[in-house]
Amino acid sequence: MSPAVKGAVLGLGAATLFGLSAPVAKLLLPSSTPLVLASLLYLGGGLGLSVVGAARRLRRASGSAREARLGRKDVPLLLGVILCGGVLGPVLMLVGLQRLSGVAASLLLNLEGPFTILLALLVFGEHLGRAGALAAGFVMAGAAVLGIQEGDLHGDALGVLSLAGACLAWAVDNNLTQRLSLKDPVALVRTKALGAGACTLVLAWLTGQPFPAAFVLGAALLLGSASYGLSIVLDAYALRLLGAAREAAYFATAPFVGALVAVPLLGERPRPLDLLAGVLMAAGVVLLLRERHSHTHTHQPLEHEHVHVHDEHHQHPHPPGTDPTKPHSHPHQHEPVTHEHPHVSDLHHRHKH
Repeated sequence: MSPAVKGAVLGLGAATLFGLSAPVAKLLLPSSTPLVLASLLYLGGGLGLSVVGAARRLRRASGSAREARLGRKDVPLLLGVILCGGVLGPVLMLVGLQRLSGVAASLLLNLEGPFTILLALLVFGEHLGRAGALAAGFVMAGAAVLGIQEGDLHGDALGVLSLAGACLAWAVDNNLTQRLSLKDPVALVRTKALGAGACTLVLAWLTGQPFPAAFVLGAALLLGSASYGLSIVLDAYALRLLGAAREAAYFATAPFVGALVAVPLLGERPRPLDLLAGVLMAAGVVLLLRERHSHTHTHQPLEHEHVHVHDEHHQHPHPPGTDPTKPHSHPHQHEPVTHEHPHVSDLHHRHKH
């Protein structure tokens, strides 16, 4: 399986798990407040990944490969991820939801995907050719169609700016997470989820919001372990393989999964617009899978650490006792090399086009 296809599978898997959270969380909302529920979902993801991390440490003791660890140099990016994704995003979203109609809010929340792509291309050095841009456009159009609802379209400027700001904060979070995606995704997402969960929990406590009954609390933590834990880990692996721009297109299919699950779970009926959204998204995914990008390019000198095996991008000395044919992780340096092969804008391919 090529890295592009593997990244697509992981990205769609992440979108599926995250999409499941919307209809299930809707069942829990009458017994909780949005901010408290958000904190429990994040904490559920972090606690679930803490259990996974403990199991992986036991496996490493038996000789399995180790992912690159988070270090002090990663702290500024981690703080940015927690601040943008776990504090600014949820707070601005709540402000916007209070000042806008449901129809306006649903449409504006689709800005996260386009903002993620624009930041990836304009700020973080990614590249998306015409075919990729067309594919992403189909998916984003499908998400916009899915957000169209019956009802009044009203609100004020502060509400619009707040929801747009929330989407921009999550877009920054996505791109910063991509910069960290060569490090251990389980440790990365665990830190992100626990940090975001703790911040939103403190906000809920400071604003005097009540906590739900034990059953609702347990259900929220369990849902969070899948939709805010495992889902975001899969997303981090997809970010590693694809870059933020392409991953954003795959992850934007999450609302369609939520709409499908809402049919049996909430008794909702699919609309013709939902079917149109599904067709647009499916067309975008197919186009993205068929995209091929290859040209002669030059790798500049680069030093970093991540799990790898020896291939054309990794020709360097190894510490004694390391088997370079098996996955392993250690600090290494990439020497300049010029070659041609199919690739996407992962962290090894941030070159001029």
